[in-house]
Amino acid sequence: MLDKLALTIVIIGAVNWGLVGLFEIDAVAFLFGGQTAIGSRIVYTLVAIAGLWCVSMLFSEPSRRAAR
Repeated sequence: MLDKLALTIVIIGAVNWGLVGLFEIDAVAFLFGGQTAIGSRIVYTLVAIAGLWCVSMLFSEPSRRAAR
């Protein structure tokens, strides 16, 4: 369950970075009142933590991933 949640958060972060790269639109900052707003900082931190969690998925055994 935690793997799926982390992956979902990473995907949201990736979509946000895609919007920043293609259209200079930061959806997180737009929704939470700017890049330095506490809500934005929390979301950015959650994306970073989820990304680090997904690194462990990258190096885990395929049978271990299936069991999760």
